[in-house]
Amino acid sequence: MRLFRLLKIQYVAFQFGLDEFVLNHSRLRVLRIVVKTLTFWRKLDKPRGVRLRLALEKLGPIFVKFGQMLSTRRDLLPHDIADELAKLQDQVPPFSLQLVLATLEKEYDQKINEVFLEFSDIPIASASVAQVHFAVLHDGTEVAVKILRPNLEPIITHDVALMDTGAWLAETLWSDGKRLKLRQVVSEFARHLDDELDLMREAANCSQLRRNFLNSPLLLVPEVYWDYCRNGVMVMERVKGTPISHVERLQAQGIDIPQLARVGVEIFFTQVFRDGYFHADMHPGNIFVGADSRYIAVDFGIMGTLSDQDKNYLAQNFLAFFRRDYGRVAQAHVEAGWAPKNTRVDDFESAIRAVCEPIFDKPLKEISFGRVLFQLFQASRQFNVEIQPQLVLLQKTLLNIEGLGRDLDPNLDLWKTAKPFLEHWMAEQIGLRGFTSRIQKEAPNWAIILPEFPRLIHQAFAENRNHALEKRMTDLVIEEKRQNRLLLLIAILLAGLLFWQIFH
Repeated sequence: MRLFRLLKIQYVAFQFGLDEFVLNHSRLRVLRIVVKTLTFWRKLDKPRGVRLRLALEKLGPIFVKFGQMLSTRRDLLPHDIADELAKLQDQVPPFSLQLVLATLEKEYDQKINEVFLEFSDIPIASASVAQVHFAVLHDGTEVAVKILRPNLEPIITHDVALMDTGAWLAETLWSDGKRLKLRQVVSEFARHLDDELDLMREAANCSQLRRNFLNSPLLLVPEVYWDYCRNGVMVMERVKGTPISHVERLQAQGIDIPQLARVGVEIFFTQVFRDGYFHADMHPGNIFVGADSRYIAVDFGIMGTLSDQDKNYLAQNFLAFFRRDYGRVAQAHVEAGWAPKNTRVDDFESAIRAVCEPIFDKPLKEISFGRVLFQLFQASRQFNVEIQPQLVLLQKTLLNIEGLGRDLDPNLDLWKTAKPFLEHWMAEQIGLRGFTSRIQKEAPNWAIILPEFPRLIHQAFAENRNHALEKRMTDLVIEEKRQNRLLLLIAILLAGLLFWQIFH
């Protein structure tokens, strides 16, 4: 099955002329002429960006998501390709109304008019995994109804299997493959895709994020109507806003665009470091701006989580970067086990400094994060730094945030915006306030733990005594066996000597 899927991918790429992306290289000019001559029958009259978008749409949801991620990196792509890939964010061809109604009636086991007072036939948004229709409940509440695309699971299963095979080959044949943990990365990606195929789980994600930002002046998260949610259907509050990519419309509404960019950075760092729970699919198609200048988030299929250890490590690294303390960055990698224990910290520090020092004190428009990431990759390879699969989503989201910030305000100073927030967070975690906060957090458990202290101490002493006694008995048994073996050996030697004396 993987072979057939691979052949289909190659066929679609050939059908839409994607080979020209490779053959356009000057060194392949002769080969390009040969291929063009042999495939004269192909109709490639559409622009390259359109053909790339159509090919990704035809190949399915994983490839659409890849195009979505690329569309946020306008600094790395030609404008014609970036503009076309941006359409993948919420303009994927919808599935038919008949399938929509059949899915809803199957999920609810009721006629559509028994569930909704009104239901819009035309989808308001259509993405790789689901599409959204507006509706009205019988009590007059305006809602957005998200319906899962039918028959997605087999396609995704085959594509993930193909990716896993590719990752296995890379780990086997490429010297950096094992260090990058490509199969673990694919496994992490597959796990989040499985989450996206269960809209009850997405509804739970939405509900959690809403709780984290309830009454926040920065971010609005829609309310979930649980009575209407199923595995294939999610019903939530209808929110009204302007897509964040429509900068001219936002300016006409009097929105402060530079301030909006700074707020986006603050929201991201709040999710990551305060909550350890962040929206990991923050492309422009999923972000709106309300009339009150608040961000509005939609599509909660992919959420990232970080442990306290991950958050502390990341915060220390971010702060060390902002303070240009590259020695601390190198040391933190070794302490976390990401770099080998025998790594020469001073050499690692010098390599990091060479990459990061040139980008400080520059506005975002003058920084190529693609180049910075490539240089950091080279440095990490030199020092055998292991890639952490649990942070792949965070890395992807950082790229989304950078692309979003670049579109809103090219002059945004990411460092100055993020540094005060991280310093405050570190003070909360490590300083006196952090110590007080942890004591208060554990206080409810004291009433249970303190009365048990005498029993626990007695139990610990008893266990120690029992352990010591057991160890002593074991030692005695071992010593007795050793002595028995020695006596047996002596007896055998004496018997042999006696036997020799008798017969000689």
